[in-house]
Amino acid sequence: MSIDLHCHSTASDGALTPAALVARARERGVRLLALTDHDTLEGLDEARAAADSLGLRLINGVELSCTWGGATIHVLGYGFAADAPALRRALAGLHEGRWRRAEEIGRRLEAKGMPGAFFGARQVQRELGDSENAPARPHFAEYLVRAGHVRDRAEAFRKWLGAGKLGDVKQHWPTLEQTVATLRESGAWISLAHPWYYDFTRSKRRRLVAEFVAAGGHALEVVNGMQPAEQVGSLAILVREFGLLASVGSDFHAPGQWSELGLYRALPEDLPPLWTRFDYGQCVSVAR
Repeated sequence: MSIDLHCHSTASDGALTPAALVARARERGVRLLALTDHDTLEGLDEARAAADSLGLRLINGVELSCTWGGATIHVLGYGFAADAPALRRALAGLHEGRWRRAEEIGRRLEAKGMPGAFFGARQVQRELGDSENAPARPHFAEYLVRAGHVRDRAEAFRKWLGAGKLGDVKQHWPTLEQTVATLRESGAWISLAHPWYYDFTRSKRRRLVAEFVAAGGHALEVVNGMQPAEQVGSLAILVREFGLLASVGSDFHAPGQWSELGLYRALPEDLPPLWTRFDYGQCVSVAR
């Protein structure tokens, strides 16, 4: 069974609507999918309706933003009840924070001679699909391209939106411990997203994993798209060391040569897969 436990729709910063994403996943042979939009469950109902019509298993998913060691960290939750009060409260705070963040990015870009950045990014977002969530940096990047301020999205991030740049607005996200506690209270299985994405030393990354485990996390995303094989190997070592489950996903945002649903490196065969713990009957796990 082809599995993809990390992807994004227009409910956050993806290019496809939830229904179109599910259809594309089905066409590409994916049979178990988790929609893991950033800090929102907005796309789940549409995705579930599409999955049911196509005979694809959909597990409730979300990617939550939090902080650890001065950096923004992402944590994936799976199999929770979508109406879990703790999760709903946390998402309301994140929703508000993302709007403040987007407005601040717009103000900063406007101050540098790029007027209308916030409304331009919002227009880009609306063209992709109806969403009540704040525009994200990819939407700002597309606006900057269209307005002629940069040649392409890569330049937009390199000059204005990437880590440490003007548009990299630091948000007061919850802590890693608070986020894991929220997901545990909501009955979720919890995985640390793309641990190699963060610009950490090997020792700091191991400390992150240790504190994630201490907080109550269950799994590491060992395979994230077509990341280098040596990174997969290093993360596999951490899974074995800490007795964790292992997860996989494409981290799909938009169709592309290196980003496709169901496209990722193989998971080492000796690692215990996270998805074997899911309750497929209800797509809701029991509290642990």
